[in-house]
Amino acid sequence: MKPVASSQGINIYCPKNGRFSFFNSPYPAHHLYTGIDIYPDRKFGDTAPSPVTGKVIKIRRVKCPEGKMFKSSSYDYVILLQSLENPERWIKILHVEPAVEVGETLEPGDDLGFLLRSGFFDFWTDPHLHVEVRKPSDPLRARGGFKIERSMRINSAEPVRELSGTVIESKPEYSLVSLKDASNQGVTVELNGQTGLLDAGVPHYGWIGIHVNADPPSSGVVRLCNRNIGTVRSVYSNMCLAKHYNPTFTLNGKPVRLSLYVHPFSAPLVKIVPLRPGGLELKRLEEIAVAINF
Repeated sequence: MKPVASSQGINIYCPKNGRFSFFNSPYPAHHLYTGIDIYPDRKFGDTAPSPVTGKVIKIRRVKCPEGKMFKSSSYDYVILLQSLENPERWIKILHVEPAVEVGETLEPGDDLGFLLRSGFFDFWTDPHLHVEVRKPSDPLRARGGFKIERSMRINSAEPVRELSGTVIESKPEYSLVSLKDASNQGVTVELNGQTGLLDAGVPHYGWIGIHVNADPPSSGVVRLCNRNIGTVRSVYSNMCLAKHYNPTFTLNGKPVRLSLYVHPFSAPLVKIVPLRPGGLELKRLEEIAVAINF
């Protein structure tokens, strides 16, 4: 486990073979810089590693909607931990069926429970832990968390010039593609003379997140593959959110969606998502190219 983000003196960890996302989600915390999703590269039902140091304070089971186009759990859990780094703050974790009890103390990497396929997910969503830092007096609402900063550095790399590469894995829900000119952490874009790393579900979530090392501009155009795809609308720390220009993406003439993450320690893969499960028929090691249209 390595620290990748922090808030209120609390470090948030990601497994070395995992990935994370601040913005690849439709829910409010991911548009307000107050939520981060940690993807441990494990299957549904596998153990979930704790992303923080803390003491279990409360566990609440909650109902969730039925999954759309996939079989999901009918319930989810909220696990609340008191931070041991800042005891005045609680940590809210979702999407894990707990294997711990109130009063237990956890270190990063300790088994927290089992990864749920929640009805709050989309059909292409992989197992992950949603993490927020909260006041003890207000731990549960969808809004109200403290803002989270990315603490790891983004490696410098040239912007991606084309969305072409090799299929590494393909299944009905999505295909994973290794881009020819992606950086070693993800898909890079241009932003007012800087290079940034995309963190987004595009175009389906309406917004795109960009990670940079220097202070991000408070305005400006985001360019992917030499195409203007969005305008910066908000900034926090070394990240920004841009409203996109409704680009569409096609692969072999079929509309697709892109799901993009930050891969801090492992080779990045781009997730290509069909409109419905089974809508793409790609083979492993097939060479593909995604077109950007407006």
